[in-house]
Amino acid sequence: MTQNKIYTKLIPKYRVVFSLGIKRKNYCLIIPVINEGKRIQDLLNNINKLKIYDLVDIIIVDGGSTDGSLNEDMLKKYNVHTLLLKESLGKLSVQLLCAYDFANKHQYNGIITIDGNNKDSPEPIPDFINKIKDGFDFVQASRFIRGGRAVNTPISRNIAIRFIHAPILSLASGFHWTDTTQGFRAYSAKFLFNDKVAIFRDIFKSYELLAYLSYIAPKLGFKCIELPTTRIYPKGKTPTKISLFKGNLELLLVLFRTIFGKYNLKIK
Repeated sequence: MTQNKIYTKLIPKYRVVFSLGIKRKNYCLIIPVINEGKRIQDLLNNINKLKIYDLVDIIIVDGGSTDGSLNEDMLKKYNVHTLLLKESLGKLSVQLLCAYDFANKHQYNGIITIDGNNKDSPEPIPDFINKIKDGFDFVQASRFIRGGRAVNTPISRNIAIRFIHAPILSLASGFHWTDTTQGFRAYSAKFLFNDKVAIFRDIFKSYELLAYLSYIAPKLGFKCIELPTTRIYPKGKTPTKISLFKGNLELLLVLFRTIFGKYNLKIK
């Protein structure tokens, strides 16, 4: 299904706070962050222990943190290649587009994303890269397939993903997805920057981009796969930027707009 409206191309405004300049690796790891406190430092420490920096250039994209968690000396200590600061209005989709534009300009072969809240174990990142090298275009982390682990996942979120979001998106896209709301995933540059996918549009402002990419990749014949991963929620208050009622309602609205083709590119 296509739409009558032609959306405006959008390259969001962002600032390069620091960068090593030259591309060192063929793959990059993009980490969106906003006020993650100690969690981002713990994630970077885990990445550092695994020497992931030997495989990827680490790019952090800041959505406007005010908690002092992105100290430049600390980031450089953990081998962060680039820190970007989002300056355009918008939420996660715009934040990601800032980093995707940077990655596109530097001609990375593949792009891995992982949330900055330290809920996902970065250990499978080499497997993600290998799948991209093997010809896959979209590698999605899943805690719900064999070998995956879901620890302390809130009951409401568990039910929503497994029995609503993933089944509906699977039916609409034609690919069997099991874990569709988390941002731990990898894309080939061939897919992410394809003209038919057209990610740089002003319609992507909030959480639309994640659902759209999961929907459009199988539709356009790109090769998709899920890999088992571990996602651990800490006990107590859930670290998330999605509010219980308004945020989850927005995710559902995005889901239904996605499957009814609202974000599809108009084919002339």
